[in-house]
Amino acid sequence: MAGNFDYFVVLAEMRTGSNFLESNLNAFARLVCHGEAFNPHFIGYPKSSEILGITQDVRDRDPARLINAIRTKSDGLGGFRFFHDHDPRAFDLFLPDPRCAKVILTRNPLDSYVSWKIAQATGQWKLTDLKRRKDGKAEFDAEEFADHLNVLQTFQMKILHGLQTTGQTAFYLSYADLQDLEVVNGIGRFLGQDDVLKGLEKKLKKQNPEPTVDKVVNRKEMMSSIAGLDWFNLSRTPNFEPRRGPVVPSYVAAAKAPLLYLPIRGSCEAVVTDWMAGLDGVSKDDLTTGMNQKNLRQWKRRNTGHRSFTVLRHPVARAHSVFCERILNTGEGSFAQIRQTLKTRYKVPLPQNQQQSGYDRAAHRTAFVAFLEFLRGNLAGQTAIRVDATWCTQSQALQGFGEFVLPDYVLREDELSSALPALAMQYGYSNPPAPHAAAADTPFALADIYDEQIEQMVADIYQRDYMMFGFSEWGGGHAA
Repeated sequence: MAGNFDYFVVLAEMRTGSNFLESNLNAFARLVCHGEAFNPHFIGYPKSSEILGITQDVRDRDPARLINAIRTKSDGLGGFRFFHDHDPRAFDLFLPDPRCAKVILTRNPLDSYVSWKIAQATGQWKLTDLKRRKDGKAEFDAEEFADHLNVLQTFQMKILHGLQTTGQTAFYLSYADLQDLEVVNGIGRFLGQDDVLKGLEKKLKKQNPEPTVDKVVNRKEMMSSIAGLDWFNLSRTPNFEPRRGPVVPSYVAAAKAPLLYLPIRGSCEAVVTDWMAGLDGVSKDDLTTGMNQKNLRQWKRRNTGHRSFTVLRHPVARAHSVFCERILNTGEGSFAQIRQTLKTRYKVPLPQNQQQSGYDRAAHRTAFVAFLEFLRGNLAGQTAIRVDATWCTQSQALQGFGEFVLPDYVLREDELSSALPALAMQYGYSNPPAPHAAAADTPFALADIYDEQIEQMVADIYQRDYMMFGFSEWGGGHAA
């Protein structure tokens, strides 16, 4: 292609207006946006089977082939939309490429979160005719919003750092800019287009034009939760507050004791939080969560002599628990999209549900082993699915803590019955409760299927954790 660029990418997220932006970009005579080209669950659009002759199977094996096709075979300057949970291998290819134009679309994160919750509630993700609009309101969840905000912050900072270190610039626009014809034509000029649009796309309609505070059912809770956030900084993307670590909102402070728990996802979280609540005779809702760095600093100042801790779980037990809770499970807490993709793209033999006839112990072992094979490729950066926090290496999780706070104690699951009460005794608790054991995995316990093959597979996949933390073979719950 002639000009400064060979192809382009729109870096955005769900509910930021990226569909509307794509429709307007495609209105230029020589621009072709190919949808969510690297969505791990489909290629381009939910009902598409290929892009420019590249199928999803080929793309998943070699994302560079699809980028090359978009660059060389598009009828004009080709591009695609890319979100934080799309194939990270593609991100590593296009971000440092100065011949790839970057258009960065952002939206107030509270607005995008509320819009996403309404779309989930109504099932309506696009609106083309007002008479088909489905009414609905969002229920604000403080912890869920904190996770949403941190995902956006982390991704935006990763983009910014990549552009800075490679000496590139990008075209930034916000959700509100999408209605400005001059701005949209400015994107066209940025992408080397000679023609201009006379008007904007009319087919797609704004689904929920009301003020954000009127679109939630628990308005007071939302206002209270966001009161401490610095909105002036958050609205100026990509300059989200960089000091907020990616996991600080997940930290849990005791109600009275000066104890701070740094959870590693997939590792005994319910056991520890139940114990912390029981220690002070309160409910889990009374524990402090959802903090940002400012809140955490204030908590530390108020709690002189505080101690922080985290808990490691044996990698075999952790992998099996995550498999049962997030992948095998089809109810609350499950990863529904990833589950479906594991079935269709990675051939993990998952049942329709845990009660499916014929899903016995042998079938469970076969499915778990197939999931472990997926983890092997996923952690090696060979799949299109994100490395989720519930199955990343625990050593990587500890490194993430180090961006803001390091744990004073790194405990093991098998020593919690003595270690947690001992920790409480340091702060005057003469008879602290003992933590309960972790809930058994369902529909089958790890002990029902565990053997040397599974141990060796997990040891190979999580070799770093075995080396860093001295794990030996799993023995019914013993960590090391």
